[in-house]
Amino acid sequence: MTEALLLRTPTADGLQRSELGRYLRHLADTRGLRFVDYRALHGWSVSETAEFWSSVRDFFGVRFTAPERAVLGSRAMPGAEWFPGATLNYAEHALKGAGAADAATALTAYSQTRDRVDVTWGELRDQVARARAGLRRLGVGPGDRVAAYLPNIPETVVAFLATASLGAVWASCAPEFGARSVVDRFAQIEPVVLFAAPGYRYGDKDVDRRDTVDEIRAGLPTVRAVVAVAYGTGELADAVRWDDLLAGPAESGPGEPGPGGPDPAESGPTESGAEPVAFDHPLCVLFSSGTTGRPKAIVHGHGGILLEHLKNHALSWDLSPGDRMLWFTTTAWMMWNALVSGLLVGSSLVLIDGNPLFPDLDAQWRIAAESKATLMGASPGYLMACRRAGLDPAGAYDLSSLRQIGAAGSPLPPEGYRWAHEQFGDRVLLNVGSGGTDVCGGIVQGGPWQPVWAGEISGPALGVAAAAFDDEGKQVVGELGELVITVPMPSMPVGFWGDDDGSRYRAAYFDTYPGVWRHGDWARFGPTGSCVIAGRSDATLNRGGVRLGTAEFYRVVEEVPEIADSLVVHIEDPAGGNGELLLFVVLTADGAEDGGGGEAADATDPLDAGLRARLVAELRGALSPRHVPDAVTAVPAIPRNRTGKKLELPVKRILLGAAVADVVGPDVLADPASLDPFIALAAARRTA
Repeated sequence: MTEALLLRTPTADGLQRSELGRYLRHLADTRGLRFVDYRALHGWSVSETAEFWSSVRDFFGVRFTAPERAVLGSRAMPGAEWFPGATLNYAEHALKGAGAADAATALTAYSQTRDRVDVTWGELRDQVARARAGLRRLGVGPGDRVAAYLPNIPETVVAFLATASLGAVWASCAPEFGARSVVDRFAQIEPVVLFAAPGYRYGDKDVDRRDTVDEIRAGLPTVRAVVAVAYGTGELADAVRWDDLLAGPAESGPGEPGPGGPDPAESGPTESGAEPVAFDHPLCVLFSSGTTGRPKAIVHGHGGILLEHLKNHALSWDLSPGDRMLWFTTTAWMMWNALVSGLLVGSSLVLIDGNPLFPDLDAQWRIAAESKATLMGASPGYLMACRRAGLDPAGAYDLSSLRQIGAAGSPLPPEGYRWAHEQFGDRVLLNVGSGGTDVCGGIVQGGPWQPVWAGEISGPALGVAAAAFDDEGKQVVGELGELVITVPMPSMPVGFWGDDDGSRYRAAYFDTYPGVWRHGDWARFGPTGSCVIAGRSDATLNRGGVRLGTAEFYRVVEEVPEIADSLVVHIEDPAGGNGELLLFVVLTADGAEDGGGGEAADATDPLDAGLRARLVAELRGALSPRHVPDAVTAVPAIPRNRTGKKLELPVKRILLGAAVADVVGPDVLADPASLDPFIALAAARRTA
């Protein structure tokens, strides 16, 4: 690895004031443990993994209504047993809010559909208790599935916590998904109740979803009741109104802990009204993107998500009572679940629904300033767009409350790191992470005790034994390899829904290295522990035995001023030759006008010879001669899914002749029309 630019070094004072510093003092006081640096702490967290997760439980005062027989029973992967015998409930801990007062704000919601909404902790606790009682009246009990076709609004948070408090199982899809995509997901889990809204507003456009809800309902014969949330225009027919669901008497709720009141660690199981469930009892089902086949229904348990998110939100994101967490996400992405878990550490949540770029690119920064967010999460694509547009959020807005900027969903190029540091300096930690729906958390990320290098993620998360393996299963440093996890962690999935014998689960993660989790990303770790995620391992470019992750390709291409976006695929040669390396680019407005070379562009080919030559020279010099593309084609847009990831594999499969319907559903795509040029190219290749 080349030496990356060091942008930020942690300070002793910053560590002392952080939640991680408080945890380190807890370890010293209760276990006699002291560590010289983050790498030493991380090493202990994975070599003594049972003790580490036990310390997380103790530090956060996690309340078990029945004790565990052991911290870690079987250590086998798959099949690790965490806290066998223990019972608890995620929702109880979320509603406790680390002791947040009833009058404090729990939720602040921004939307293009209605005015700003603020919900206090007392109101949240009361609404969850009433929704829980309403769901009981609808016959919902432990193990039943409850599905939501809702946006990121307070009612969705309430419905989720009410569902979890009953021991029922939650799943959600964003309302921009079409009926087929929703049914493909929800039908797998056979829900008994469906929450839905008649519509929403996206920017300045009203979107009516009533017909779509009818189609979804028709495709889910197990649904006994639809609960209609009043959002957007119109009403849903034959549905229980949200207000009516909450109109009955509330069940007992946790309330605000009073002086001298019961210790959460010692109180009885009925204090919160939540049903005690086993540590690995299903909390929620998250769905994979569906870009490579039918979406996987990934089951996460109460205890695993509780411990993982307590650890992550406090020790990495440095959230605590009084903080405000903003992260733009839809309810279809795991980041929504992570956002809701801000409640676990007493932070209030800032919810955004609608077009995050409306009315302009500054929108999220304005909301961060108005809400006084202390953590703002954004996609790398958004940060890079702000950089390209020359935005100056630090100068334009009062962001003095901001302490961290999180970035996840795709790799952030070095230029994005440098832009954020130029904007905020050392005062704000840029905490870039990578993980996934599979573990509902981070695998590699930053934190208050870790340096920040431009273009590199600071290192493995606490409790995550992340490494890169070569084809023979040996750990490699300084070169690309498969991202793996070698020690079990509590938030690994309980399993896949309907996969009774575990065969699909084993095939997804454990078919390459026995007993080792293969995540599916291509990664490179440096000698300091920092990490570069180079893209999906199944999309890796391999020409003449030289492997390169697609993310490194994009870092070079997208620094060319005329290039706004890009996608690269490698079509292998069945005879063993180099195959074809195909580069697709989206030109900036200036690049489209003159073809990138200062002359009028050809209407049939917006790329001129000068720009092609510069692209070739940049790739040859920065990467290798083998990675000079065989063809460079301008397209109007790069296909991405709704979380912003480039759809390299679907494009490759389409170019190889696969039917579009077999590759990706239209509702997976942020812009379905973005596939059209690739479909046309595939047809032309077949007839050539």
